[in-house]
Amino acid sequence: MIDTLEGLNEEQRQAVTATEGYVRVIAGAGSGKTKALTHRYVYLVNDVGIATANILCVTFTNKAANEMRKRIRSMIGDQDTGMVCTFHGFCVRLLREDIHTMNYPDNFLVMDEEDVNAILHDIYEQAKIDPRQYTYSMAEEMIGRRKIKEEHLSYILNMDNIALREKFLTADNTEDRIFFGYLYEQKKCFGLDYDDLMTFAFYILGHFKEKLNKWQKRLQYVMVDEFQDVSGMQYEMAELLSGYHGNLFIVGDPDQTIYSWRGANIGYILNFDKVHEECIDIIMDKNYRSSENILNASNSLIEKNKQRIRKELRSVKGANVPVIYNHAKTTAQEADWMVRQIKAVTDSEAVYNDIAILYRAHHVSRSVEEALLKAKIPYVIYSGVSFYNRREVKDAICYLRMLIFEDDFSFKRIINVPRRNFGKKRMEFLEDYAAGHGCRLYEALRETLDNPLIASSKAADFVNLIDSYQQSYKLFKLTDLITGLMNDSGYEAMLRLSGEDGRLDNLAELKQSVFHYENAAGEETLLADYLQNVSLLTSMDKEDKKDAVKLMTIHTAKGLEFPYVFVCGMNEGIFPSKHVDSEDMLEEERRLAYVAYTRAERALFLSDAEGTNFDGSYRYPSRFIFNTDKMYLDYTVELEQRLIDSAAEYIRRNEEKISGEEPEQLKAGMRVKHNLFGSGVILEVNEAEKFYVVQFDKMKTPRNISFRILLEREE
Repeated sequence: MIDTLEGLNEEQRQAVTATEGYVRVIAGAGSGKTKALTHRYVYLVNDVGIATANILCVTFTNKAANEMRKRIRSMIGDQDTGMVCTFHGFCVRLLREDIHTMNYPDNFLVMDEEDVNAILHDIYEQAKIDPRQYTYSMAEEMIGRRKIKEEHLSYILNMDNIALREKFLTADNTEDRIFFGYLYEQKKCFGLDYDDLMTFAFYILGHFKEKLNKWQKRLQYVMVDEFQDVSGMQYEMAELLSGYHGNLFIVGDPDQTIYSWRGANIGYILNFDKVHEECIDIIMDKNYRSSENILNASNSLIEKNKQRIRKELRSVKGANVPVIYNHAKTTAQEADWMVRQIKAVTDSEAVYNDIAILYRAHHVSRSVEEALLKAKIPYVIYSGVSFYNRREVKDAICYLRMLIFEDDFSFKRIINVPRRNFGKKRMEFLEDYAAGHGCRLYEALRETLDNPLIASSKAADFVNLIDSYQQSYKLFKLTDLITGLMNDSGYEAMLRLSGEDGRLDNLAELKQSVFHYENAAGEETLLADYLQNVSLLTSMDKEDKKDAVKLMTIHTAKGLEFPYVFVCGMNEGIFPSKHVDSEDMLEEERRLAYVAYTRAERALFLSDAEGTNFDGSYRYPSRFIFNTDKMYLDYTVELEQRLIDSAAEYIRRNEEKISGEEPEQLKAGMRVKHNLFGSGVILEVNEAEKFYVVQFDKMKTPRNISFRILLEREE
């Protein structure tokens, strides 16, 4: 048996061996928390003797869960790793056992984003809703808001499909029509979206005591990674599940809480020791990722925050290259500077894959992309488009889904791909039949194959294909199953005939991913398990093998690391965002900058540019540049004192506004200073149209200056 504690530092050993009770580990960026988590899991199994079925280890991405399972399996042998998964993955596991309490079958469908959009498309067509007036994103936000309040559960539990459809058809406002139409389409195929997985599981734990007792007793040890990101429902679920044995182990870093906009609450990790006064606290502050210079800059930035548990990351690497800060006159010059730095590092030691360009918002990337294209530097933008949402990949997945779920989303997508002479007229006939008989579209097709309208199509070939594979798919390995379906359906031949080599390559890549899944899952290679796994994947769960510079938002980069990191667009109004209107939001923006800094391993480059924002306000260097002690930054150019003073005044007034303090009101007769026009005197304040009338010393005539433009008062 391996020595589980070998190779761990003192803090990691403490975390691994503190098996009982409530334990809070504050794990700084790059401090080896995944190593501590996996070794603790193995320690519980190998050294303490706990069965894997009695351990729940929850992390926040499928990629992290897969990596953890892989490490655990390499240490404990080819055993089932039990429940190492995301919160949503655990909820699926719970629901497979207990969703019958809500009159749903255990082979419910886990819907992905494409399925949600397909539902909305159908609802909008039936209800004649203009998506330009009420967008899909507005609909998704509204549905999510109502589901968080559990408004949907009473309708799901107490209404059948016919009653829900009637509710949809008779609703008297747009939001209700969308909401009830969505619930009807979901229940018709027993589909659960991402939010439902949590709300259904939480409902079962809260309303069926025997189910809660079963899970509490089974889960002797509960471990939660990235605890700083848990939502209220996730926090309560962790507390509930650990309530019987009292063993809850949490790992996180308050300095990396950046998801409050989707429900994360920094208070859960900060106040954990107040809720559980007997909890053990461990701080992991040795950083194995970044150079000393990068950490010095990061520490000096984040210490400006008040809501945190004090720690200072210490590098085991020592110093390397300094953190470089560049101030440019224009965004084009900023991008050109970045290109020169990229060429310099790739000429010496790096490849493009080593480099990431991070930004606060996607619009910042425009000038960067133009410069990269001009320099013929390959790049990839990670903008949330998943490998698994590419057309041919989604089509293949839908063929697989038909074998188990026979869901309407998959049916509509593939019934005519390849072409089977099944157009809009035949689909409308089927939809009317299905609505009238309370069944799914595939069942309706089976029952109407002899109808002259249907018989004149090739629908019978599709039914024969699906029915034959439904009888035999359990005999196939997943790789053979997908190969057979793509051949026998004619899908792959369709792509070959059309010469779409890129799409064929994506299908080949899908088969390769299925092969890797089978190898990693061991005995857990059921088709339902694979489809569940795919439905929960995100855009970052599939790596792009192309050697290219990676462009992404900082939120997307969370949890990743790169040898060379550029953080661009570090301007007031961009980073921090102009939407910041409270001290809590400002601290989260600073944490976001800290996350960006600590993605870098060898070198960190920060940059901004002068100019104006969309609203006409001047682009000052970000306060986060000034929050980073200058002794830890290598300025490529010294900032003009005029710019420093104006930025400081802007930041001071902005923070007064954020804190609720009223800044001094500018009045007629006061001398002021404009960033471009210099000094002058206010002649008049026009409150109605929001501008000052200013006579500048070097101008013959006065100018009307908008309130939104900063004027610095002169004594």
